Amino acid sequence: MTTAQDLSKIASVEWLRACFVDGVVSDAAVEEAGLAGPLTPAAVLVPIVLREKEPTVLLTRRTDHLHHHPGQVSFPGGRVEAHDVSPMDTALRETEEEIGLVREKVELLGCLPQYRTGTGFDVTPVVGLVSPPLDLALDAFEVAEAFEVPLSFLLDHANHRLQSVEVRGVSREYYAMPYGDYFIWGATAGMLVSLHRFLLR
Repeated sequence: MTTAQDLSKIASVEWLRACFVDGVVSDAAVEEAGLAGPLTPAAVLVPIVLREKEPTVLLTRRTDHLHHHPGQVSFPGGRVEAHDVSPMDTALRETEEEIGLVREKVELLGCLPQYRTGTGFDVTPVVGLVSPPLDLALDAFEVAEAFEVPLSFLLDHANHRLQSVEVRGVSREYYAMPYGDYFIWGATAGMLVSLHRFLLR
């Protein structure tokens, strides 16, 4: 079994680049239970920050007054607009709008399988490397805070908890990755599981 210590050693920038160059990300989409009706195209950025000690993943906590997923941990991103030329363009634009991380700071690696949510979104997770300093400027309306989690923690299968909840009489399973005071779950945790499966395939 791969330990957290092993993961911290192999999760280097060279290893991350090689994973996307040498591997093929599956086209099979990940779907949550309870899908109904047309889905809205969206994209998020999975920003891997190249910290000196070990890579981290940058996440945000949404403000409590938002209509969709208030207060939840998420990746920067949002729905595709008509002027976006690709999901990568959407992810970069939304990231700059939400947290002030300019696209010139992001080295794009590739996309994970689409993630289709029960709330009606067809999300493309775009993975990119970011070198400090980040110089973030959060949109106070949408983003309550930004924080980082060690990549080795997120890639450790021991931290992937499969939980269930009953919605309208139907039991639904979801992943959760509690980290300190943060509860990472739902679509965000599901996309991190996809990242884990791709990198450690």
